[in-house]
Amino acid sequence: MSPTNMGCLHGLRHACVHVLCASACALVMVGCATPGAVGASDLPSGRAEDDAAQLLPAYSYELEDSWEVDGRQGVAAEGDGIWVSGSTTLSRYDADGNLLATNDRPFDVGYEREVNHIGDIDVWNDEVYAGVELFLDGKASNIQIAVYDAQTLELERTFPFEPDSGQDECSGIAVEPDTGSVWMCSWTATGRYLYRYDLETGAYLGRVQLHASPQWIQGVASHDGSLFLTADDGDADLSEPDHIYRITVAEGATHATVALERTLDDVPLQGEVEGLTFTEDGRMLVLYNRGARIVLGMPVGFYEGYDHEVHEVLAYRMTERP
Repeated sequence: MSPTNMGCLHGLRHACVHVLCASACALVMVGCATPGAVGASDLPSGRAEDDAAQLLPAYSYELEDSWEVDGRQGVAAEGDGIWVSGSTTLSRYDADGNLLATNDRPFDVGYEREVNHIGDIDVWNDEVYAGVELFLDGKASNIQIAVYDAQTLELERTFPFEPDSGQDECSGIAVEPDTGSVWMCSWTATGRYLYRYDLETGAYLGRVQLHASPQWIQGVASHDGSLFLTADDGDADLSEPDHIYRITVAEGATHATVALERTLDDVPLQGEVEGLTFTEDGRMLVLYNRGARIVLGMPVGFYEGYDHEVHEVLAYRMTERP
């Protein structure tokens, strides 16, 4: 190789290193934490980019099964049961995907403020937790935490959200029993935070900022000490995939580093990811919609070859990475 070409190669390598480092920092860095700052890393620098392990996926995933369901918003699992939420429905299935019960009028009793929309859900201790709201033309109001009986699907109680939190929409909810927390996520620009409530009292406990935050967050679920997020950040018109992200919130932290966990490039047709959950037998279940064009969070028309929107649960077998 000529000296000229060797010099070009050296320069190219040097430039690539700078580009890669800059890209990594832009995607995942949490900023320079001052010594003793809340949420700072135990590393000497206190910087997330110096701890590569937290920036990598925790699991590998193999799509092993899928089945259609009657709801387009969320999915949750506990024991041998699976629960699915539509915008205005709650349904219970067995582990084989057989429909056992549906409540198609979940807002009729027990609400003092008008609501018309359920997002992603969670199930804990035989109760369904849902973030509900009045959702019109991409804007939400009257946000509440609603708790339903997991067997009868009837409303048991509600908790108001904290308006001073800054949250202006609720796309999903997750119960984290180990910390006694209920987490709420948002599909709007306020989705750069996760919002935390007390599992027992419903009291607002604060928020955690996501560095760097995904766009269009649709669902949240707790698993093995981490929170997993779905984001409808791919453009279906361009066949771009959506993604799943992961964060681990340290005790007392006010921010958390976001890691890309899975690219959803193996779905039948790119569409809109919604909620997710984890089963006791080591699977991740993801609710995915395809066939409808989505504008401001609402279905508007259909893609070629479809005359209705298909709602599917995708089951991924999880293997912990070394």
